[in-house]
This record gives sequence, structure tokens and C-alpha cells, in this order.
Amino acid sequence: MRDLDGKVAIVTGAARGLGRCEALQLASQGARLVINDLGVAGDGSGRDEEPARAVVDEIKQMGGEAVPHFGDVANWKDAEALIGTALDHFGGLNILVNNAGFIRDRMPWNMSEEDFDAVVRVHLKGHFCPMRFAMIHWREASKRSGAPIYGRLINTASESYLFGSVGQPNYAAAKAGIVAITMGAAQLLLKYGVTANVFIPRARTRMTSSGPLEAMFAKPEEGFDVFAPENATPLVGYLASPKAERISGYVFIIWNREVKIVSGPGIDAAFENDERWDLDSLHTALGPHFEKLEPVKDGYALRSG
Repeated sequence: MRDLDGKVAIVTGAARGLGRCEALQLASQGARLVINDLGVAGDGSGRDEEPARAVVDEIKQMGGEAVPHFGDVANWKDAEALIGTALDHFGGLNILVNNAGFIRDRMPWNMSEEDFDAVVRVHLKGHFCPMRFAMIHWREASKRSGAPIYGRLINTASESYLFGSVGQPNYAAAKAGIVAITMGAAQLLLKYGVTANVFIPRARTRMTSSGPLEAMFAKPEEGFDVFAPENATPLVGYLASPKAERISGYVFIIWNREVKIVSGPGIDAAFENDERWDLDSLHTALGPHFEKLEPVKDGYALRSG
């Protein structure tokens, strides 16, 4: 038997690119899939059901089972209906992979309110809404059974949250929020048998196929394609599998042939004072420390390697 035979998975943003590869990965392991995608363009405009239907057909041609869902993951009712689709069609839900999103990159002084709101909405709220209703289902299912159940929550973030991408104040902020809500979910869900982790792929997607990142992520004419999404998606399959039952509350970066585990925020230095701090005592303590340092110009992740 394949390790996900009998399991039910939802993948959001699953019609193209990374999401499609994730869906095919889970299907190859035996999972039955709900393929969620609005079919929007790279900036969130338009609607097209055909790409999601094509992935459903592709899974069926593999001998798998899949149904499409065209709801908006950042809409409360649509997200609830998404979870309901898995329950109605397949009788359960074991795996939720949140992946849907788009970008509207601008420098802060050029970004409109609508561009900021739209990107934070689709990424941060679009992760929270499906996971909220999935968590309700898993919690109630565990209570009914009186025992832990099989559940996997995999949320997609980006290294933008670490690097503080200067042209992505909306996207980087949303991805930082995704890490935070996933860490909270991991603490809540563990007693129900459900794991929650963050998946950060450095891969070629529609979001890296145009603009300033296009050249960096371009497909090589020959040799190993380090940014191929297929390099990253086996990690989704692994985290969704029974083998990963002890892995929860972690942040993974994957690309090329490398997997990294991101540690939590740390303390670089600590200072104490005998009395309440004032301006002079703060400068006495902090001044010499920062005289040895330079202003951070490249994101705190790059300082720590």
C-alpha cells in the first residue's frame, strides 16, 4: 500500500505551479484530493475554472480520485465549504496544504492600500480561514473518537519573511503571519494527533516568473534545475505521511538538494540595570555594543546565515 492510501487531502492554489506539483505528489502517495483554485492571474485578477479541472483530470488519469473546488480561501463561507467538500465527497479530511496566493510587489512608497490589503488577505487570511475550519473538524473528530486522529496541516511561507524583502512589504508581512499562526496551531493540535508545519520552497512559480526575480529563477538550458518545484514537493509528501508523526511546529526551507530547519528567534545580547532605565543608562549600556556593529542592510536572516 502507498503511505496515504485512504487519506483525504486538500491543496489550495493547486491548479498550477507548486500547488499542482503538491497535489500530484499526494495523489501519487494514494491520497484523495480536493483541488482548490480560483484560476486567477499572477496578480489576483480574473477567474478560470479550467486549470483546476485539468489537474483533477490529470489525477484521475493516474488512477486517483479528485474533485475541484473554486471557492475563495479568504472568504469565511467559502473556506467552510472547502472543508465540507472533502467531508461530503470523501467522508473525512486528513491533510490540508495551504498554498494559494498572488503578489503585487511595490516599494512601500508606491504601494496602494488595495495592493497591500489584497495580498495580505489572500495569503494570511487565506491560510487562516481553511485551517480554522479544518481544526474544528479535527478537534471534534478526536473528541468523538476519544483518541488522537490522523491530521496534517502544512502552510506555505517564504524566505521573504526572513529577509524583509524591501519591495514586498505586503507579501513578507503576510508570510511572517503565516509562520506565527502555524506555530500556534501546532501547540493546540498536538494533543489531537495533528501536526502543523511551515513549508518554505525556493522554487519557480508564477510569482517568481516575472519581475525582478525572473532572471534568478529562470530555467537553465541544461543541467540540474535547482528551482524546479518538483524538487520541493517531496517534502510536502513527507510531512503529510505517517513517517512525520513526530514532526510538528517546525519551519522548513527546501530548494535544490538541500533542506534547512529554521530555528526560532534568538537573543543576541542582554543588558540589565540596577534601576529603571532612562536615556542615559540605556546609552551607557547599548552605545558600546552598537559601536561595534553596522546598521542591518540585508535582513536579519542573512546575518545569521
